[in-house]
Order: sequence, then structure tokens, then C-alpha cells
Amino acid sequence: MAKGDKIAFVCSECGYDTPKWSGKCPSCGRWNTFVEQKIHDKSTEKHKTAFSNQTKAKSNLLSEIESIEEIRYNMHDSELNRVLGGGLVKGSLILLGGEPGIGKSTLILQTALQVKDKRILYISGEESARQIKLRAERLSAGNISDIDHLQILCETSLENIYAQIKESDPEIVVVDSIQTISTESAESSPGSITQVRECAASLLKYAKESNTPVILIGHITKEGSIAGPKILEHIVDTVLQFEGDQHYMYRILRPIKNRFGSTAELGIYEMQQSGLREVSNPSEFLLSDNHSGMSGVSIASTIEGARPFMIEAQALVSTAVYGTPQRSATGFDIRRLNMLLAVLEKRVGFKLGQKDVFLNIAGGVRVNDPAIDLAVISAILSSSLDVAIDRTFCMTGEIGLSGEIRPVSRIEQRISEAERLGFKHIIIPQNNASGVKKEDYKIEILSARKVEEAFRHLFG
Repeated sequence: MAKGDKIAFVCSECGYDTPKWSGKCPSCGRWNTFVEQKIHDKSTEKHKTAFSNQTKAKSNLLSEIESIEEIRYNMHDSELNRVLGGGLVKGSLILLGGEPGIGKSTLILQTALQVKDKRILYISGEESARQIKLRAERLSAGNISDIDHLQILCETSLENIYAQIKESDPEIVVVDSIQTISTESAESSPGSITQVRECAASLLKYAKESNTPVILIGHITKEGSIAGPKILEHIVDTVLQFEGDQHYMYRILRPIKNRFGSTAELGIYEMQQSGLREVSNPSEFLLSDNHSGMSGVSIASTIEGARPFMIEAQALVSTAVYGTPQRSATGFDIRRLNMLLAVLEKRVGFKLGQKDVFLNIAGGVRVNDPAIDLAVISAILSSSLDVAIDRTFCMTGEIGLSGEIRPVSRIEQRISEAERLGFKHIIIPQNNASGVKKEDYKIEILSARKVEEAFRHLFG
């Protein structure tokens, strides 16, 4: 250890440091998160880069600060533009996270190939230049002869990256991934808390001083959170989560944090052999046409982010073979399913205690909107009675513990989406019906205050 170097213990969750090891972090309360880090005495050089501005900042009165609209780059991807709030803001730092193999690099490289009006530097610390070229040929169907705006750099040293940036002067910088980049100002290995923190802070300084947007791709932990210190998510302007199941073709791009837009937006893609395809109308992909006359299927009008779409709930109820009945849910909270089954048994009188109940939300998506409760219990009852629900019906409503149907938000958007897709009847909570002008819609709007009333609309 060099003279002047010190040892500190840093929390991997929140970045809190202490000179002594402790089992529990006093800042975030997590256990066994402290890791040993070597801190050497080069504090004056930590964030010094080729782009460092040595002039001192001056304070200004709030009234004197010029208010201008943020300049945004068109990413030529309507889903990505929507999630970012209208485009990529100049000087912003974007963090994209997701599971391995979900398509993070594919999404960014595909977008970089489409943005031909900007000089882009794609820095990869995980793949070789040949691997990136093979993927680019697949994404562009082999037509990469006219790609003269995209430069590829396979490098993990932050200092060498800055040297290339100074030489090429890009308008957009992509780093894949931040966990593979290391700087000489920190002696720990790449991917460690110190390296991730120092590299991200240095790239943030570069983005703000040069007014160049930087997109970081980040790994995630087994719990699903961004790997590295929590401070990484604090310093970036936008955190995007790329979600989906590798066994299904749908991918969801969800903003967790966005300083330049709303976090209520949502982007949906379909994974194909030639790359990711934007899905402008997810309802058509989440509804199947082959369940006519089949029991245990209902259609719910739901909202994910700010987008309404229709989703299919499938249920199977059968007699329990073993003593303990099984409860299984895919794409739906199993605890909420147990609550809805208790409401059906206590408030409606249907005995399901000795029956297996299996629930599946079609399409491989996970829905957290409580407004699909009514569709879930309708599908369960349809399977239990072996009576099909008319496919011209859809519904929305949250179920309370007393069996009442509670009101939901954005009811006009849900009704409009159902009408646009050709449904003839929609069941909504009675409390929502008072604020809806039924004459403005061609679809028949049926209201229900309790679960029994909704069942009478469906089953007579």
C-alpha cells in the first residue's frame, strides 16, 4: 500500500463509507453490504478529465436565469422518444438497465444505426468490434455500407475513452457497460463500487460541460436493481428499465426516474430475428382470437404508465387432487389472487376452498393495475361454472374486501380503447359511471356497484 493510502468500508447499496467494518449500514439499514475499498491520496485528480473546466461557478438570482426550452435529439424511435419525454436531451446522462440477454445492447445499437444525422461514438467494454458489426448487419439486414456516422471503440480505460472522444468529437456517446469501465484514479477492479461511482461521476461532468448526451448501459443484480452503488441512480438524469421474459417476444421499456419527462410513460417492443420492433398498439398483440366459446377467459381494460390497452386474463379451476388446493398466478400478484378468492367465497358464496385455481395474464406481461380485479374473478367464475364469457364484453374495476367494485382512474381512456378495438359492452364501477357521458360513446356502458351485479351482466 502506497504512503498516504487508506482503507475504508463502503456500503454497496447506498455508498456510505466508514473506517470500520459494520454488519448493518447505519444509512440504509441493509445487512452485510460493506466491502473493503482502498482509498489513495489523489483527491485532487479524481474527476479531472480532458474536459474539466477550471473556472469557478458563480451564483445567480433565480429571476436572472434564462429559461430556455431543452434541445432534444430525435431518436427515430417513437417508443423511446415517448419514454424519454420527447427525445434525448442535450447534456443528459441516461442509464439503461435490464437482465442479461433481454436486449439492452440491441436496443441501443439499433437506435444508433437509425440516428444518421448525429455523430455517435459507441464504446463497448464487453464485445469485440467484429461482434458489434455482425449484430449491426443483422439489425440493418446487411445494409451498413452507408453507415458513416457511427464509430465503434472497444475500450475499458476511461482515460483512453476521453482521448478518443477529444479526437472524434461525437454528438452522442454510448457506454456499454458502465460496470466494465475503470479509471486510473481508483485502484480497485472494474465493476467495484468505487470504480462505478468514479467513472459515472466523471462521465456526468463531461456530459454537462460538453453538452453531449451520454447513454450508459448498466448491469442489474439478482434482485432486479441496478448493480453498483445506489448513488449511480441518483446522479444520472434518467433511469430506464428494460423488462420482459426471455421466453416471450414482448419487451417493456419503463422509466424509473426522468428529470426531463414523465415516469408514467411506457414503451413496448416485440423481439424479432431482425431486432426490436415498436408496438404502437399492444392491445392487438395481447388479445387472442381463438378463445371464442371457451370458458375461463375475460378481457380487462388496464393502464400501464399512461397507455391504456386491453389484456386477457385466463383462469383454470379444477378439483384438487391432493388435500391442499394449489394456487398459482403468472403475471399477477399471488397474494392478491388469494384475497380475491376469499371475497368470492365469503361475499358471493362460491366455494373454491377445495379447488385448484390457476391464473395467467396472457402475453407474458406483469400487470400491477388493480383495475383488472373484476376480470380476474370473472375468469375464475367462468372456469368454475364452465360458462364462456361473451367476447364482446370487457370490464374494469377494483374489488374491495366487502365485495364492492371500487372506482378506477382514467375511465374515459379505458372506455375509448375498448370502443376503438370493437368491443360492444364494457362493465365499469358505478362510482365512475356518474362522471361519464354515455352518449359520447358507441359502446354500451354497464355499471355495477357489487360483484353480483357484474356477474348478472355477464352470465344473466
